[in-house]
Amino acid sequence: MKLTETVNLKIDEAALTGESTAVDKDAGTVLEGKVALGDRINMAYASTNVTYGRGEGIVVATAMETEMGKIAAMLSGEKEGMTPLQKRLADLGKLLGFVAIGICVLLFVVAMLQKRDLTEMLLTAISLAVAAVPEGLPATVTIVLALGVQRMAKVNTIVRKLPAVETLGAVSVVCSDKTGTLTQNKMTVTKIYVFDELREVEALDQQKDALFLEGFVLCNDAVLEGDKRLGDPTELALLDMGLKFGLDRSSLQAEMPRINEQAFDSERKLMTTVHQRADKEVIAYTKGAVDVMLAGRCINIYDQGQVRPITEADKARIRAASDAMADTALRVLALAYEENDDSADEEGITFIGLVGMIDPPREEAKTSVEAFKRASIKTVMITGDHKNTAFAIAKELGIAERMEQCITGQEIDQMSQEELNEHAQDLCVFARVSPENKVAIVKAYQSNGQIVSMTGDGVNDAPSLKAADIGVAMGITGTEVSKGAADMVLADDNFSTIEKAVEEGRTIYNNIRKSVVFLLSSNWGEIVSMFVAIVLGLAAPLRAVHILWVNLITDTLPGLALGVDAKERDVMGAPPRDSNESLFAGGKMKIIGINGLIIGLATLGAFLYVPVSALLRSGTAISLTAINTALASELVRAQTYAFVTLALSQLFYAVGMRSFETPVFKMNHKSNRLMILAFVLGIGLQVCVTTIPALNTLFSTTSLGLLEWIGLLLVSTIPLWFNELIFKTKERHRHQ
Repeated sequence: MKLTETVNLKIDEAALTGESTAVDKDAGTVLEGKVALGDRINMAYASTNVTYGRGEGIVVATAMETEMGKIAAMLSGEKEGMTPLQKRLADLGKLLGFVAIGICVLLFVVAMLQKRDLTEMLLTAISLAVAAVPEGLPATVTIVLALGVQRMAKVNTIVRKLPAVETLGAVSVVCSDKTGTLTQNKMTVTKIYVFDELREVEALDQQKDALFLEGFVLCNDAVLEGDKRLGDPTELALLDMGLKFGLDRSSLQAEMPRINEQAFDSERKLMTTVHQRADKEVIAYTKGAVDVMLAGRCINIYDQGQVRPITEADKARIRAASDAMADTALRVLALAYEENDDSADEEGITFIGLVGMIDPPREEAKTSVEAFKRASIKTVMITGDHKNTAFAIAKELGIAERMEQCITGQEIDQMSQEELNEHAQDLCVFARVSPENKVAIVKAYQSNGQIVSMTGDGVNDAPSLKAADIGVAMGITGTEVSKGAADMVLADDNFSTIEKAVEEGRTIYNNIRKSVVFLLSSNWGEIVSMFVAIVLGLAAPLRAVHILWVNLITDTLPGLALGVDAKERDVMGAPPRDSNESLFAGGKMKIIGINGLIIGLATLGAFLYVPVSALLRSGTAISLTAINTALASELVRAQTYAFVTLALSQLFYAVGMRSFETPVFKMNHKSNRLMILAFVLGIGLQVCVTTIPALNTLFSTTSLGLLEWIGLLLVSTIPLWFNELIFKTKERHRHQ
């Protein structure tokens, strides 16, 4: 709407621009050129709220042509991409598919060269293909993410999209709205100037400064009753200040009723109320702009309980105090009074003091910004407020150090997307931005390979929430539109909750990677034992049912236990991982290859122990032909040895895989009771399938004696000790 008439019109445009205070509108203003959305004071927009005054105008845009319509168009135009984990798992799926096909082809070639039974080899090839693919991986990842959602809920984070749980762990840039997230979303008086002294508000004295407190509480139209807060945010801040020192407006108004007033006027920049005291004396309070009051209206000054004529030196000190507060982005209001005059003419008044107010930063937000710095995560403030206000808050929080790190939406409009992409790394405060600017900012960081988290609460934030890798909406102050576009919602609207969520996300990714490394190591061990035996012309060490059992029981349960492991120490001490980093970065492929080889050789060794020991007892020379002959009568026992060794070695190996660095004896095993359960249950079930006659028949196994079990247990620990001595020692030395 193009405004044609305005009378003290103020409009709250926070939902559209993010600006924390209501905007003064003026129909008479003529704007030229491209003006930022928050500075178009001769326009009114759909879905914003009038907080004061009245106005008329001509509708110039409706539906999709309005600013809200443009936001809706941007929302529908944004496509959701894959998360880093989804990309890595998709790549892993393709790799495993090629491996499975390759194994089948290779075995068929070997079978043809060895002139084996092709039907038997077909079953063996299928068994190996099954061994190559960790069937429990999709279930493990899904369950780990689902349990991660529960853990997030405990830190006031509601996850709307499951993959978002892990993506948080890769976040390298956190773009945050200022109002309500980094700040308290509540204008608060922080500084006062009375008796020629600039002080913190806490320094006020209820009795000594009674006139100061009383004036700001009475010259006020806001309503503050319990949870009910109605009126201009600056006036509510003044009532909060009064309550802090025991002055309640409704009680004070009853004692000193208002008998006359001059409402605030944007031209006068003043407001005056006249009150009658209990002794029938009249007092008028005037609050407003400092420069207006000092320009001839104030003729006296209230100083240490005495009234004296105001001097030019007094005015200079007052202006200096006002400038000092304004330099720190405080909104400054002056207060004056006049006795025995009920005309509210605002002339010949006596200056009392100044207040400076701001939407102050959250204390916990500063701690979180520092924690993000330690984790090499960049915090960026994006707000609809003015540049000076944004910089003052950013500097106090430790986000920005120099004004050069700040930029306005109007400056962004003059750049191309490529230019913004180039400059984004040097910027950390974006002020006076439009919804389109926010999307451009997110894309600028993404173009530099960053994983971007974006927080917001207004309708204007929705497009950027959807464009970001992780959109974070506010649960209390957030609009339904912003929540619908976000991947997760903060139940407490607290910036520090994002830090906890990132910490959980990093832990979840680390756990998923441990699960993947464990599962692939175990499956590679199955392939090694089977493939080597078949290439040597021996019988298969494992039956298809053995492989399926191991994959479902001694793979999946420990893999799941690794996925829900507690966080390791100083998880926020490391920089975020590269968005293109493989699941196997940091030598994890070597761990999989070598540890899988050890598991496979231990399994094959247990399998060959049966025929070799039989040959040694009979005094027969050891050869492949002799081993094959001995296996003809000892195949079930040999396969039982291999089956048990493979299952137990994976269980022991899983315990050591809880950390890539911490030795197994220094781990707190009580912190992962699921691993203890998986370990005990795995051994118990393995005893069952080799002891119960019906299961012996089903799994083609034989019963084992106590000494055999002890021997197989010892052999099964070899992969664990190898991993402890070789890989963990190297990893610790690398970090030292």
